[in-house]
Amino acid sequence: MKFLTVVGARPQFMKLWAFHRAVARKHEHVIVHTGQHYDVEMSDIFFKELALPEPDYNLGVGSDTHAAQTAKIMLNLEKVLETEKPDCVVVYGDTNSTLAGALTAVKMHLPVAHIEAGLRRYDLSVPEEVNRIVSDHLSAFLFAPTETAMKNLAREGLEKRSYLTGDVMYDAFLTFQKFINENILSTLGIEKKEYVLATVHRADNTDRKEKLCAIIKAFEECREKIVFPVHPRTAKRMQEYGIQINLEHVIVTKPVGYLETLALEKHAKKIITDSGGVQREAYFAGVPCITLLEFSEWVETVEYGWNFLAGTDVDKILWGIRHFEGGKEHPDLFGDGNAGEKTVSVLEEKI
Repeated sequence: MKFLTVVGARPQFMKLWAFHRAVARKHEHVIVHTGQHYDVEMSDIFFKELALPEPDYNLGVGSDTHAAQTAKIMLNLEKVLETEKPDCVVVYGDTNSTLAGALTAVKMHLPVAHIEAGLRRYDLSVPEEVNRIVSDHLSAFLFAPTETAMKNLAREGLEKRSYLTGDVMYDAFLTFQKFINENILSTLGIEKKEYVLATVHRADNTDRKEKLCAIIKAFEECREKIVFPVHPRTAKRMQEYGIQINLEHVIVTKPVGYLETLALEKHAKKIITDSGGVQREAYFAGVPCITLLEFSEWVETVEYGWNFLAGTDVDKILWGIRHFEGGKEHPDLFGDGNAGEKTVSVLEEKI
């Protein structure tokens, strides 16, 4: 069979790796990169580190508004689908690339497989929530990473097309933790378990000056050593808002690659983030996570006490940095590391 994958953002490349590893053994796999993330640090380095083949197509859409970016992807992707005529189009997660891939394929009467289906925040003001709900309801095959995601899909009448496979990011984590690049620690001049890793990228936090200022204020006041790889969107907003960090205990760096990220996560004493992927990787690594959101789609990490929801409240962030120690139980919540293989098995059987 011929499968065609649509990806465009950094978190999707790790998910793509798990599916590609499984599908390429028997089937043709066409990779379309929308260009939603296009910086070398946000795209090229991941394909290199994960030993993924170069994308067969790069649509080069770049940054834009949600509507314009989605429309550009759809216009360009339609031509690719007409040429390739795949048996199934595979989309991942909840980005504009996910939504555009699902919409374009369905309008061309092609079945869609949605990997990482069933996540819900129940807040339509969040762009990712709209993307994931629409993609789920358009898809013929829904691959859920957790029991909670399966229950969410069942509540919406989608249980007959839903399959519990586990999390493809856990597949990647288990494989690549053996190859982590610990040189980043000496490069940054930090010691294991003596720093806090911080990542900030969600538009809801970066595009509201008061929220981004509150987060940076908490970093400044905590006095813990913080490693802060700055996302391009965050760097742009910090410049626009006149935010500068000139403190010895906050180490500001450019985005780092996947293997360096895994090393920083593994050896951090705590992690601060607004990333869904980093929340899970913190749990995989057994590191307490302070989430800069008031809700997490990964509710299991909160329920078992490994994820503290601080939002952008300075006092809550500071409390988390100083006092949050993580849970006592650490069950396997995200599968057995074979989500990619399980996904391909279902598609082989059903298509």
